[in-house]
Amino acid sequence: MKKYLDQSTLDFIRDLQLNNQREWFEINRSRYEAARQDFISFLKTLLQGASDFEPALEGQEAKALMFRIYRDLRFSNDKRPYKNHICAYMAEGGRKTINPGFYLHISPNDGSFLAGGVWMPPAPELKAIRQEIDYNYDELKALLNAPSFKKYYSGLAGEKTKTTPKGYDSENPAIDLLRHKSWNTTYMLTDEVVTSERLYDECLAAMKAVKPLNDFFLRPMKELKGMEV
Repeated sequence: MKKYLDQSTLDFIRDLQLNNQREWFEINRSRYEAARQDFISFLKTLLQGASDFEPALEGQEAKALMFRIYRDLRFSNDKRPYKNHICAYMAEGGRKTINPGFYLHISPNDGSFLAGGVWMPPAPELKAIRQEIDYNYDELKALLNAPSFKKYYSGLAGEKTKTTPKGYDSENPAIDLLRHKSWNTTYMLTDEVVTSERLYDECLAAMKAVKPLNDFFLRPMKELKGMEV
């Protein structure tokens, strides 16, 4: 039951940030493999705990939820071959789903975080979520103002449209949230937390606190597909 990450995992990521080159990576591949296994071991423990309140995570494989370290360079001017962090996405449907879920991002110098919400849904789901916000704005406000949520999060972030979305009035009380194209919220994790057993407790509590928000966004997405909520 691994409840924290080793200091060597943060040290590897820090060194990779300073030496983001294939030659260096190949020389240090064994350090990467150790960091990867360390992260997977922690994820296994986290998934077991989180499945108590998020049944969709039960039975999911930790290694399948972890993202590759290799960057996609096809459409990027930034040609660094490797990501400067390690990360995973835990949600109904697995790592590649568009469903809302929990994103764990590990980076040194107090750059780690646990995030929840939904990221850049396709047009049909985006429209459905906006309608859900419009129809149930009071419910969403209550979720964002819940003490359990505010203990870990300070509201919703995410890319927004510069103009009022089609079909909505600029005077709509929910207009600020309706302009979003993503709805995300983040809880930062210090290096001290990441390398102590507090990491498990903090991640689990932050995931539990954001689950009602994830459920709010998942509801219209499932209804769109004619699935039971």
